[in-house]
Amino acid sequence: MIDPLALVNEVSPDEINKLLAERHMHEFIHQCWPTIEPGRKFHDNWHIQSICEHLEAVVMGDLRRLIINIPPRHMKSLTCDVAFPTWAWIHKPELQFLFASYAGALSTRDSVKCRRLINSPWYQKNWGDKFQLTGDQNQKQRFENTKNGHRISTSVGGALTGEGGDIIVIDDPHNVKEAESENIRLSTLEWWDTAVQSRLNDPTTGAFVVIMQRVHQTDLTGHILANQQAEDPWTHLCVPAEYEEKHPTPFFTALPTATDQVDPRITEGELLWPQRFTEKALGTLKTALGTYASAGQLQQRPSPKGGGILKSDWWRKWEADTIPEFIYVLQSWDTAFSERSTASYSACTTWGVFNYGSRYHIMLIHRFRDRIAYPELRRTVRELYEEWSPDAVLIEKKASGQSIIQELQQAIPILAYSPDRDKVARAHAASPLLEGGIVWHPDRKWANEVIEHCAMFPAGDGADIVDTVTQALLRLRKMWYAVPSEDETELEPPPEREDTIYNEVNVLPMKRKAIYG
Repeated sequence: MIDPLALVNEVSPDEINKLLAERHMHEFIHQCWPTIEPGRKFHDNWHIQSICEHLEAVVMGDLRRLIINIPPRHMKSLTCDVAFPTWAWIHKPELQFLFASYAGALSTRDSVKCRRLINSPWYQKNWGDKFQLTGDQNQKQRFENTKNGHRISTSVGGALTGEGGDIIVIDDPHNVKEAESENIRLSTLEWWDTAVQSRLNDPTTGAFVVIMQRVHQTDLTGHILANQQAEDPWTHLCVPAEYEEKHPTPFFTALPTATDQVDPRITEGELLWPQRFTEKALGTLKTALGTYASAGQLQQRPSPKGGGILKSDWWRKWEADTIPEFIYVLQSWDTAFSERSTASYSACTTWGVFNYGSRYHIMLIHRFRDRIAYPELRRTVRELYEEWSPDAVLIEKKASGQSIIQELQQAIPILAYSPDRDKVARAHAASPLLEGGIVWHPDRKWANEVIEHCAMFPAGDGADIVDTVTQALLRLRKMWYAVPSEDETELEPPPEREDTIYNEVNVLPMKRKAIYG
């Protein structure tokens, strides 16, 4: 009878290590580290193991749509771009990979490291019998193996005609220095929509992996999650540099076999990778990045906690079932021309002024936001005016707004608005009204979205909504309806109104529709 223990004793340590590396990608990284990063110490951490287990599931066909949001310098490229395909080819050398980054040089760098790992004595000793790289296609940006597998590197926006893959990996699709440029950011999203999604060899079995740091509300992560289909959902692995119990995207894994089902951190502010990024090092990085970049790149939410200029905590929720009687109603518009999916939105917010205690207060009572062509925009302006009967309609004199003013000013009490400062300056000027506790909102999803857009500003894609909010609040403050409490004792009597649309009935209580929209 054969003794199993004797067989185990006959297996060499090298063979055991080989079997462990084959079975677990995390162990594979441990063992290949001296080859890909010679002279550098490997600092292991739970997030590396979690990423590895998710990538293993992609190779095995259990995951087909994966987003990983992680801070910079936390081993995302070495894990996903270098170790991932080399480990996958041990099991399935026929897999074809397509990699893309915002810069072609970055894709090439990782492709070279990947090829060097495959050609290393360590890899060849263990798995040289699985496949070999072919001589006719062995370049920096593209190499193939003898089992029909390949690894192609390209850049975001690069031509993909004729190219494809079983697994497509997008690593850092946005240049953080250009993320605030709407045109550049939208061109990346258009490249994803029109070029990348048709590049899977088999759409029914192929997989996408997107790994990146958040840089904007409508970066590629935001775009994908906002447009994902219920029948084809994405797994979202979000790992902030500092633990937040109430992070808007809590750590989540859909893998029943994953080692880390939840973020193991329990203390607010606990560091993700203290062996590499100490509190001091992270503090230095946060100072260099600034508030908004730190929120996106380190914390994976593209707005500071609690908001930036227009903080979410400053809004007051109206708990009653009905809205109050308004003594004045104002509509505020930010208009655009186009209905294209990448065009700017046209937006409108409606506000009511009411007496609360001994002061005037303001309530957000309706929001409209859509991409619409000019004829529909003109019709919508009239419809919302008829629905809410505002005392005035505030429209900025720019682009389609100028046309709306010219066409409708005889039928609608329009106030043409010409801002005397930029968007950020207007937000700062309006912020005391919010901070003063006189701005309310109904408990509705659309109202929470307005608040979120304001909190993310100047990051995010809600500049149109924020424009309607700030110009409305500044207008109401100018009319004396919206006065922060700390200013009340210092202000002189209200100035004469320069508009002709007002009359005495405007300051009498009027019953408005109790509609939250």
